Amino acid sequence: MAANPAAAVHVAVTWLTVAPLPQPRAEMNRRTGGAAIAAVPIVGALLGTIAAAVAFGLSHTRLPDLVIGLLVVAVLALATRGMHLDGLADTADGLGCYGDPDRVRQVMRSGDVGPFGAATLAVVLVLQAVAYSTLIGHHEWAQIVYAVALSRVAVVYACRRGLDTANADGFGALVAGTQRWSLLVWTAAALGAAWPLGIRAICAVPAAIVFTVAFTAHCRRRVGGVSGDVLGAVVELTTALALVILIL
Repeated sequence: MAANPAAAVHVAVTWLTVAPLPQPRAEMNRRTGGAAIAAVPIVGALLGTIAAAVAFGLSHTRLPDLVIGLLVVAVLALATRGMHLDGLADTADGLGCYGDPDRVRQVMRSGDVGPFGAATLAVVLVLQAVAYSTLIGHHEWAQIVYAVALSRVAVVYACRRGLDTANADGFGALVAGTQRWSLLVWTAAALGAAWPLGIRAICAVPAAIVFTVAFTAHCRRRVGGVSGDVLGAVVELTTALALVILIL
């Protein structure tokens, strides 16, 4: 693992956000990658807090809730360099094509956004924006933080032991199959944080876990394992799933 928990959080923040922090001194290997993934839910909580703060501030303007929801989606995309959205689009295009895992990986690495990717992005982003606007209308700021953080707990499950990397290089090669005990720690933390928020938040935890396990198992069959694009897709899809459950 990285030298200490603070170093792991530092690596995770520099990897997954645009925060202007100095580059970590740790060597970028699977040990560092595993430590960083174990700290990713902390990054999710930070991003969720920023999203909720933006929503709270804009709620005091005359902007409609839906517009604020769209702006929250935009802020999160900017804060993460849009990498998760790019991963979602690439994964959708790859899974939507015919062919063996080599062909799927080729499509995912092409960099172009095809019809499957564009359609998936549109549906997921609209769904997130509408769900955020509903939470904003009810002044449920903590639920916004929770949905974003829970999607990063899903990333820990996407990097669980037993899932190989789809590519010999890239982000997935550093983090695939690195997580074991962190799954239990973050599941307990997610359930503990959900308890004060009510039954919907509690139900979102197993829903996100089951979806992530099923989705990444499907990606293992189609793609050959986990990649950075697959992890990005997990973030965006589980965010949407959690938000939908929270507004039921």
